[in-house]
Amino acid sequence: MRPENRARITFQKRQKEMKRLEKARMKAERRAQRKLEKSTGVDISVDTESLEVLDGPPELEPLGDAPAAQK
Repeated sequence: MRPENRARITFQKRQKEMKRLEKARMKAERRAQRKLEKSTGVDISVDTESLEVLDGPPELEPLGDAPAAQK
């Protein structure tokens, strides 16, 4: 194996390891956030003021150029 090839592989391994560590750190943060939300009873991920109550499917407007249904 040539020295420059070995250096590239070492660099790739380091990048992979750094990515793995960052992913683990983000997962730990999410886990801690969920634990905190559970203990306080507050879910900060949902903004209830911006939610809209839906009573059913939206009314569809009839197409103007479609032929009328025959009975």
